Amino acid sequence: MSNEKAISKLRHLGIIWLCVVLGFVLSGVGCTTSTRFSGTPAPGRPAGSLWKVGSPIVWYMQGPGAGGDESIWIDGSLPPKQEQEESGPPRFEKISPAVAENLAEGGFNLMFCRNIEDLDIAHAHGLRGMLYVHEGKPPWRNVFDTSALDDPEWLAKLDALLEKVKDHPALYAYNVYDEPGAKEFPALGKIVAYVRQRDPKHMIYINLFPTYVSAAAQGTSGDKVTAYREYLRQFIEVVKPDLISYDHYHMKYTDRPYDGGDYFLNLALVREAAVENGLPFLNVIQAAAMGPGWRTPNGDEGRFLATTTLAYGGQGICQFVYNAYEGAEHWGGIENPDRTLTPLGTAVRKIHPEFVAIGEKLQPLTSLGAYHLGAIPNGASGLPPDAVITVDPPIAAEETQGLLLGYFGIAGAPTHVLVVNLDYTRDVTTTVVGPGSMAVFDATERKWHKASDGSRARVSLMPGGGKLLRLARLQE
Repeated sequence: MSNEKAISKLRHLGIIWLCVVLGFVLSGVGCTTSTRFSGTPAPGRPAGSLWKVGSPIVWYMQGPGAGGDESIWIDGSLPPKQEQEESGPPRFEKISPAVAENLAEGGFNLMFCRNIEDLDIAHAHGLRGMLYVHEGKPPWRNVFDTSALDDPEWLAKLDALLEKVKDHPALYAYNVYDEPGAKEFPALGKIVAYVRQRDPKHMIYINLFPTYVSAAAQGTSGDKVTAYREYLRQFIEVVKPDLISYDHYHMKYTDRPYDGGDYFLNLALVREAAVENGLPFLNVIQAAAMGPGWRTPNGDEGRFLATTTLAYGGQGICQFVYNAYEGAEHWGGIENPDRTLTPLGTAVRKIHPEFVAIGEKLQPLTSLGAYHLGAIPNGASGLPPDAVITVDPPIAAEETQGLLLGYFGIAGAPTHVLVVNLDYTRDVTTTVVGPGSMAVFDATERKWHKASDGSRARVSLMPGGGKLLRLARLQE
């Protein structure tokens, strides 16, 4: 490189560095560089909502508190004993102090609660409660019948339930619906508005379909990307949610393990909608085999799912499933039917706390982009050639399991990067190169350490693992 070119490059890096620092200090004041970053989020909290994510969400589906015979009816009472008997033996453990302690040790910070006693136990163990009201029986199912909101008797029961639980210190959200189509959005929008008016502090949780569900099931039309964008758009505009949640399960097995092709497409589309609307998102990630043709993720694959969610800007993960029950179509999860830990269950005791630690550092920032180095998966983006932060040596374009760089910052200027090893079968060591001195976050110690060599940070990445770096002059 000639002296003239070297000086020009240093000047360019110096300008970028100044922009980064000013962008971090003066939130709301942008600085334009030639690097392409997508979007600045609008104020996304829906009108009337006071809910905040708080600690990044670590939750589960089909596990303790998600079944059994002591669920709350919509008016806050227990169902009749006959209904309890007809429901059969519980598929999942009831909440108890021992169960709550086990969840906390597993790094979960949100658990299902079906009554006030469950919420009390959650509070005593530092957990938050997702209220799982009695489903599938009238009158709660009438929430999806728009006429229910015109029924004074039904509304009185709903009001009684809200009044009973809304001030409980452990209450975090109301679990309302899983995988609605667009035709359900108007009814869901009405119930969200009704509950939010009476309890603005808690989220009304609704989980969406993945991209691989047909446009007809979503209630949209067009090709896969067009249909899913429309599905997300209608959900946000009609329902006005506090958070976008979706599930996507892609780890499969026939004669060998392989992954589906839409995982990063789904992440990219959800991230796009989240950034455009200033909303957090949660990824319901695969923890089990769904039947023949699927595989149960191991600990390294579970780490991959958690760190890629963070790199795309996610603020929550939900393990599906927590445990299989005897005769279930699923197997694997966090616990076996006999309550012993699976290999993934052992691994998440480290993965979950680190997910929360990194997520807390990213929470005040904006997701500026998620860039793949190596082969670019369907729906994903490659790193721009003039990117501010990159790696050395470069990743070959044909590398099928390269690296992922999640860019984060304030006012459009990158201040942090989460580098992720997309190969969940082996460790990788790389050098992250920035425009100035950097620091590396130890997610176990929750401490920042100076980079190994100023603007060059050598990092070792576990299979599927990631490391968060920041520009060292930025103090937090």
